Amino acid sequence: MADPSIERFRRVVSAASAHLDERRQEVNDLNVFPVADGDTGDNMALTLRAVAEELDRLGGQDIDEIGRTELVNALARAALMGARGNSGVILSQIVRGAAEELASRPGELVDPVLVAGSMACAADAAYESVRDPAEGTMLTVFREMASSAAQKLAHMQETRLERDASADEQDRMLADLLSEVLQDGERAVARTPEQLEVLRESGVVDAGAHGLVVIMAGIVAGLRGDIDTHEVPHYAPAGDTRPHHADSRYRYCTNFIVTGAGLDGRSFLPRLEGLGDSVLVVGDEATIKVHLHTDDPDDAVALFDGAGDISQLDVADMREQVAERSARLAAGRCAVVAVVAGDGVRTLYEEMGAFVVDGGETFNPSIYDLLAAIHEVPCEEVIVLPNNPNVVMAAERAAELSDKQAKVVPCTSQQAGLVAMLDLDPAAPLDANAGRLGASAAALRVGSVAPAARDDAQGRFGEGDAVGFIGDEIVAWGDPAATLAQTLGGIGDGAELITVVCGEGAPIHSSQLDAYVPDGVELEAHQGGQPHYWWLLAAE
Repeated sequence: MADPSIERFRRVVSAASAHLDERRQEVNDLNVFPVADGDTGDNMALTLRAVAEELDRLGGQDIDEIGRTELVNALARAALMGARGNSGVILSQIVRGAAEELASRPGELVDPVLVAGSMACAADAAYESVRDPAEGTMLTVFREMASSAAQKLAHMQETRLERDASADEQDRMLADLLSEVLQDGERAVARTPEQLEVLRESGVVDAGAHGLVVIMAGIVAGLRGDIDTHEVPHYAPAGDTRPHHADSRYRYCTNFIVTGAGLDGRSFLPRLEGLGDSVLVVGDEATIKVHLHTDDPDDAVALFDGAGDISQLDVADMREQVAERSARLAAGRCAVVAVVAGDGVRTLYEEMGAFVVDGGETFNPSIYDLLAAIHEVPCEEVIVLPNNPNVVMAAERAAELSDKQAKVVPCTSQQAGLVAMLDLDPAAPLDANAGRLGASAAALRVGSVAPAARDDAQGRFGEGDAVGFIGDEIVAWGDPAATLAQTLGGIGDGAELITVVCGEGAPIHSSQLDAYVPDGVELEAHQGGQPHYWWLLAAE
């Protein structure tokens, strides 16, 4: 028999909340409508977290033990109390509409029919909460997801669950439906710039809409028991080169709760709209949530004198938020995609801010792999470090195909790319960074020592012997210690610093490498874990 408790709700809400938390900053950085204050991800996360905490409080009780009406009221109130900003308040109404429908049919298990109905009710509740809804926002995308659920339902072979259905069967049926809804939601998000001019001018999708799709991916992951079930596409924020974002002429984003008896939230709308814009008033006769942008938060609160008790007053300076968002994004204008092999090398690159694509001597990423990585980077401009001569052409083609500004620095070794990364200035433009990194990589002398994969045709070394390279030229072979010393001596002539990246199975420990470095040259050693090469070397 399928689980009649709220445990499934707890599981999917927890997964959705975790999913959104991972992408919260990305959602923040997309936020340009109605005000580019960079808090959409935060506001939606707070709303979802409040619902998750309420479900935790209720524990693993049976739904009918709690009472369906009581459960709906508890979840709707939690979402309302946790909501902040336009996106948070709208999400709270989606939660309320869905909860009301899910709990409206005693004796029925949650199945595709009930889910589709709950999404339709949630979409209606969201639209009703906004006086002048704009298309191309989270309202539009959720409505399209609800429509998708209804359409998919018409073509499903199984749509209802009997009381003796297993919990696994219930999870599978719901996940199958919602995974298809998720894909339609992704397509709807991609269309939002076609529907809202400010998004098109800014070169972004709607932040709240993207956040909803991230939440839906978390719900599907929670049903399938795998948080990595589906990777929602990443979107870069609007860059400083884009036109100005949408803004409000008012300064303060103001949120508060009013509790009382016989409250009529809509009766306050005209007076609130006289004080500002982006006005939302939602709730019931006992509790209402007020949100508006205004220059006079105190006057907005004063409108409710005598109507009820005011709590959870939250006032944010949107001008400061816009300035902080702009400064944060300007500091991250340009980023690097690097092709690497080895867990340690990956960590070194990621610690320096690079986005990593797996590669190596026997495994080269495809044009598609590189293009996907370029698009994943949350920056407007991207440098690609191929770090292998066999990857340069694929990287150049990916850069040509990308919608972003992307440029390949034709670096052909991981160690050279690692040192060149030190010259990256995330706030500088693409051409300047590409020039700096290219010049840095070109100025290095690089080498390596690797075990021979086979006997040398000229008889110099046998399989498993050490072979030392400077650039592509073999300069030493035989014993690992002697080969390493000779190779280091070759690249270290006149150098101040040698960087050594130690690979998988290196026969000399990194703590002993000082003995092989030429006198007067500083050594910097790292554990790279790369296959095929015992040591990767770069001298500067």
